[in-house]
Amino acid sequence: MAKLVLSLNGVVQREYQLNKERMTLGRKPDNDIQIDNLAVSGKHALVITILDDSFLEDLGSTNGTYVNGKLIKKHALRDGDVVGIGKHELKYVNEHATADDEEFEKTMIIRPGSASAAVAAAQAAESAAGSAAPPVAAAAPAAQKPAGLPLGRLKVMNGPIAGKTLELTKALITLGKPGVQVAVISRRPQGYFLTHIEGDGANANYPIVNGNPIGSQAYAMKTGDVIELAGIKMEFMQA
Repeated sequence: MAKLVLSLNGVVQREYQLNKERMTLGRKPDNDIQIDNLAVSGKHALVITILDDSFLEDLGSTNGTYVNGKLIKKHALRDGDVVGIGKHELKYVNEHATADDEEFEKTMIIRPGSASAAVAAAQAAESAAGSAAPPVAAAAPAAQKPAGLPLGRLKVMNGPIAGKTLELTKALITLGKPGVQVAVISRRPQGYFLTHIEGDGANANYPIVNGNPIGSQAYAMKTGDVIELAGIKMEFMQA
C-alpha cells in the first residue's frame, strides 16, 4: 500500500498509509495528516488515491505545496517524490505508481456563470468527442479505459452549455467551481465513481445525486443519475 513518510529536518516523525480515497493534509486536527506548524494552512493539500495511484492537489494554501522543490497545484505522485509543506517533508513510497501528470493536469473544470468558461467547456467536450487520447506509458490501470467498461458521458442539463455532452475519457475528471464546490469522477474497472473534494456550508456542500447528497464516500454512478454540482445539473449515461 502507498504511504507518506513525514519528516522534519531529516528526522522521520511518522508514516501514513494512504488507505482512504481522499486524505487531507493541514494544520487543523481534523485533517487525516495533521502537521502542527504555523507555516502550514488549516486545510493545506489533498491526496486522492485511486487503485495504485495517488494524486496531490494544493487547496489554496498560503505558503504553497512543493514536490521535489517545485511549486505545484496538481501533481500525480511517483515513487520517491518528496512533498514539501512548510518546513516538513513527506516522501511518497509506492513502487506500483504509474499515473502521469498529464492525466491529472488536464482535468476539466466547469465554472458556472462565465461565458468564457462555458466556451472552454464546450470546446473541451468537442475535443474529447473528436479524439481518442493514446494510453499512458506502461498501460496504467488508472490511465486507460478498463476492458469491457462502456464509455461514460455527462449531458449538461442547464446553464450556458446546456445540451453539451462531455465524454469521460480521462482517468480523472474534475468538475465544479473551485472555492465553492468541487468533485472528481474517477474511471475504474468497476465503473465510474463520483467523489466529493471541496465545498463549504451545510453537509460540507456535497454533490447531489438524484436529489440526495452523496456524503464523503465515493458514489458508484449509474445510467440516468442526475448530478447537481456548483449550480450545474448533469445526467450520467453509459453506452
